[in-house]
Amino acid sequence: MSVFLSRLLVPVLAFFCGFLGDERPAQAEEKVFIPGYWDLRRRAEKPDVSRIRQIRFLTESDYPPFYFIGPNGMLTGFEVDLARASCEVLGVTCTIQPHRWDRLLDALRGNVGDAVIAMVAITPENRRQFLLTSAYHRTPARFVVSRTAPGGALGADALKGKRVAVVVGSTHEAYLRAHFPTAVVVAEPNIASVLTSVQYGGVAAAFVDGVSAAFWLNGEASGNCCRFAGGAFTESRYFGEGAGIVVRRDSQHIQQALDWALQRLASDGTYATLYLKYFPVGIY
Repeated sequence: MSVFLSRLLVPVLAFFCGFLGDERPAQAEEKVFIPGYWDLRRRAEKPDVSRIRQIRFLTESDYPPFYFIGPNGMLTGFEVDLARASCEVLGVTCTIQPHRWDRLLDALRGNVGDAVIAMVAITPENRRQFLLTSAYHRTPARFVVSRTAPGGALGADALKGKRVAVVVGSTHEAYLRAHFPTAVVVAEPNIASVLTSVQYGGVAAAFVDGVSAAFWLNGEASGNCCRFAGGAFTESRYFGEGAGIVVRRDSQHIQQALDWALQRLASDGTYATLYLKYFPVGIY
């Protein structure tokens, strides 16, 4: 988990647990775009799962809405439910155990589990060491502005000479400097400072990850001050190829089974149902 995202875990968890136990916020009634990562026209046969007695998933427990301890004290979240649904469609049993983030891949190497589902990035380095499924989630970058700001897309001309806050050293800062060279970059130490800057008018816009921003915008901390502006930015060179389920290199049969399961869950609508459950506010 990235350090700057962890700064928002407490307010995001408070919002999300409130959502699970209460009515959906009014703003969440807006139509939510559900991203698609699979070719739904493809009809692959179910792989042979006779070698899979069970799948022991490893995850973490404090990164809502992906995985967290719910109001009932049980581990829950988008990835937790996605893992369980994958096992159900495969017809195999599974367990899901939380571990510290910095020990997850070592635990997988040590055969403590069979698969890691914890927003692990699909990167060349991870591909060299492990097998990964296709992406099941990508977090876009978004601009956040005051509700009183003019509407329309935020192109390079619109941000010329304008102060834009980003997390120092982040991919968002790198992208902003490369593609919005006339904007005045304001580098803040963490995402909470970035969002506070736009909330109180210190900057014209913030450029941050869409998940954290969406839950902040729809939580109490923002005071309904702000909104998304323009579209989503997903260039893989800066924002990655997304997250995949990780297995050991000697477990290709598990990788193939999970890839098939994810495709099936997308085809039968289960993925969309889970996505709307855990992302009631749009991030795209």
